[in-house]
Amino acid sequence: MRDIAIVSFAQAPNLRATHGTTNGVEMLVPILREALERADLAKEDIGFWCSGSSDYLAGRAFSFIAAVDAIGAFPPIHESHVEADAAWALYEAWVKIRTGEVDTALVYGFGKSSAGQLRRVLALQLDPYTVAPLWPDAVSIAGLQARLGLDRGLWTEREMAEVAARSRAADPRAQIHERVSADELLARPYLADPLRRHDCAPVTDGAAVVVLAAGDRARDLCDRPAWIRGIEHRVESSQLGARDLTSSPSTVAAAKAAGADGVTLAELHTPFSHQEILLRQALGLGDEVTVNPSGGPLAGNPMFAAGLARIGEAATRLRGGERALAHATSGPVLQQNLVCVLEAD
Repeated sequence: MRDIAIVSFAQAPNLRATHGTTNGVEMLVPILREALERADLAKEDIGFWCSGSSDYLAGRAFSFIAAVDAIGAFPPIHESHVEADAAWALYEAWVKIRTGEVDTALVYGFGKSSAGQLRRVLALQLDPYTVAPLWPDAVSIAGLQARLGLDRGLWTEREMAEVAARSRAADPRAQIHERVSADELLARPYLADPLRRHDCAPVTDGAAVVVLAAGDRARDLCDRPAWIRGIEHRVESSQLGARDLTSSPSTVAAAKAAGADGVTLAELHTPFSHQEILLRQALGLGDEVTVNPSGGPLAGNPMFAAGLARIGEAATRLRGGERALAHATSGPVLQQNLVCVLEAD
């Protein structure tokens, strides 16, 4: 099978709200150009295009078709789409290159969360017969998960606040950036007990782009490609009562299948502070592993692009000889999880 690498990554500024349309065109045009220029590629050099987004979030059917306007009408392209985070679009593009159909692919994801009530929109991903009609919002469901872990002694509110404080201080370019202590955060009011506002990812408009290439083509396009050494995804039951919400067997299984051992850096797609602790415990990531140096979703969480951004962020932070783990999630409280293992020459 062919070796495949990430050769370019770009993302739009993570903002609380943008004035563009819900199809993401305004966010995508500049970062598509940036990603292509970084790899010294033209549009006609891309063999396959794949996107990730959600019609529910955009509020209209086939919104991804309108997003193709960001690419342009000519030359004609070979294009596909997943109704999920663009990390799963990257998986589709990876398969396309592995089969030898193309040598290069461009993956992009976008989401304008400010256009609606995100907590209510995400209720639509729940079981449509027994749960969704009750309209439980995403933060309240995550609060149930956090409470279960607290009651079992798996984490504490202080540990959650320490995760949030580190995330907020990590990257001055992030949507949320502040230097604040865990004590200061713990003094703030609850949003959905036991979650405070800093325990939850902010509403974010944003987009991300990743360019993939195979073998020698990747070496020609990039001085130090980030090679994908393994990528797998697994899913758990949609029934919340059928799962142990304080563990993530799908993440563990995906990481094992992807060969996620010996990593020194991890970018985890954890929209809530306790979920970072949960995944660190599940994956056995010790203190020697740097987690979310970008700030992660707690510093900026563009829906349907944040998982792809975790892969791009990990790729750009890799140094020679290092291995990194990038994680993406979809569905309520870590229902579906993807793990990508990257290595730099």
